[in-house]
Amino acid sequence: MLFALICADRPNGLELRMSCRPDHLKFLEGLGSKLKAAGPFTDDAGSPVGSLVIIEAQDRAAITAIAARDPYAIAGLFSSVEIKPWKWLIKNPEVA
Repeated sequence: MLFALICADRPNGLELRMSCRPDHLKFLEGLGSKLKAAGPFTDDAGSPVGSLVIIEAQDRAAITAIAARDPYAIAGLFSSVEIKPWKWLIKNPEVA
């Protein structure tokens, strides 16, 4: 099952985001094939203001546990995290 993590950064969180970024990227790499897509939301000037992460997990409890281990979450970067089940219908590279 796929889940979308829709994360909004707290106000003035750019410095915290950048300081945690190497650990966050290492965490995402460690998810291996469970990670399907990831990237920042940006403001109109191109500065990151949140994250969208698509992860495969067994159920809501598993994805909640994964989300809690993200270094951005541990550091308190996010003002909110929404977890939504997601179906990849268009241009899914895993479906022929």
